[in-house]
Amino acid sequence: MKIVITGDTHIPGRGKVLPSRLLKECATADLIVHTGDWKSIEVVQMLSEFAEVKGVSGNVDEEDITEQFPLQQVIQVGHVKIGLVHGHGEKKTTEKRAIETFEGVPLDVIVFGHSHIPMLRYMNKTLLLNPGSPTDKRKLPHYSFAILHIEEEIRAELIFFDDKT
Repeated sequence: MKIVITGDTHIPGRGKVLPSRLLKECATADLIVHTGDWKSIEVVQMLSEFAEVKGVSGNVDEEDITEQFPLQQVIQVGHVKIGLVHGHGEKKTTEKRAIETFEGVPLDVIVFGHSHIPMLRYMNKTLLLNPGSPTDKRKLPHYSFAILHIEEEIRAELIFFDDKT
């Protein structure tokens, strides 16, 4: 199972279209996950052309998104339980807020966004993954998204690229 994970697309705004590098991976995805801040329902429609789309809403998403996507959710993909949350809020870091969202919930992976800072690390036995943003790198050197492969084992990778067209 190949899961393409993206978020913080901010379209329109930070971009007009999803980058070709992201779409290239979506073409072979079994599932696409979005961490929120879609900004428009068109992003959902674009991604849905490739595979089933799951996700959460973020702090800039309006009613058309928030009606379709919750603030947080847990999904089961094969033998892997994944917690999804955007990660916005007051105080603490985005990572700490994401972890606290699922406190007491046994998860294999926590996927979050909001900070636009790509991250891939373990906290105890839970993989923490932030795909960054494919359209708004802020002060970082590259745009990014993630791919999560789930088979007998879990393999995750961050994809960094320079051209957001």
